[in-house]
Amino acid sequence: MGAQGETHYPLSERAQHLLKTLVERYIREGQPVGSRTLARECGLDISPATVRNVMADLEEMGLVRSPHTSAGRVPTVRGYRLFVDSLLRVEPLDERQVERLRAEIEEAAAEADPHELAERASEILSELTRMAGVVTVPRTEFRALRQVEFLPLSGNRALAILVVDEREVQNRVIDTGRPYGAEELQRISNYLNEHFAGLTLEEIRTRLVRDMEETRAHMNRLMDEAIEMGRRALVAPPAEEEDYVVSGETQLMSFRELSDVEKLRQLFEAFEQKRDLLGLLDQCVRARGVRIFIGEESGYEPLGECSVVSAPYTVEGRVVGVLGVIGPTRMAYDRVIPIVDVTARLLGAALNPRA
Repeated sequence: MGAQGETHYPLSERAQHLLKTLVERYIREGQPVGSRTLARECGLDISPATVRNVMADLEEMGLVRSPHTSAGRVPTVRGYRLFVDSLLRVEPLDERQVERLRAEIEEAAAEADPHELAERASEILSELTRMAGVVTVPRTEFRALRQVEFLPLSGNRALAILVVDEREVQNRVIDTGRPYGAEELQRISNYLNEHFAGLTLEEIRTRLVRDMEETRAHMNRLMDEAIEMGRRALVAPPAEEEDYVVSGETQLMSFRELSDVEKLRQLFEAFEQKRDLLGLLDQCVRARGVRIFIGEESGYEPLGECSVVSAPYTVEGRVVGVLGVIGPTRMAYDRVIPIVDVTARLLGAALNPRA
């Protein structure tokens, strides 16, 4: 669940319990927690003086700190990390919540194109968590090709028109190597539609590469040119697919620790620029299940006061995108984690072309 693996500290059970109580109280109230409050709420028969001694030890370890304006303490990034990795108890969503979420996602998947589906999923995440929801647009590899057509352009170029999953049309200009007439391109289109329509783009790309390597010696000219044309149109996905949608950015303004105008400006600019946040989300592609970046762990300055709870979503075992929630480090991890986890699973299931 961690971004950098679990962090281990030599803490007694009492110290762990006090740290857990402090983090939970701070997440709930947003105010530094004093020793007297901890002694009263921890459920242990200990004095405020004993709590102060334990807090001093935790502060020395870098797990809590004392804000200048308060005698109480708040968790540090290290403290949150220990809490998330070792002390947090996450309860699954109840079945009614899961079914409501499933219905919303399946309805969106049935009616929307991939970009609109990502937008709706990010809205759902934001609505459920009251934070910012982010979803990368699903990659096209898993979607089925319905039809391909080629139209001649000037010089050694042609326009490839791909119809994907009934409702999406992609246009790509490709280099054909030599001029082609309309009749030649129609024969090539017919060959590709006959042999590849109904397969996913990933399956087609794999088969095209294999056919070129294994059977070129036995192909006639039409087969050879059709496979080469298909490779040029399909093997290189368009760069604009690398995209994501963010919803609920303004929800972050309601958190005191993110209310600084300059910090908000940097954060919103980061959402617009996309490159660095895409790099962070790309790290989640290789994760198994939920991955969490807390504050400075992201290595991305605009997210220094934020946590990112993310998970990849898959179709037939292949990762096709990442989704997540961005909020303050003082977020209710026990609530956000199962929402992200279940949403990723349901989104992948709704996108399954063979479901």
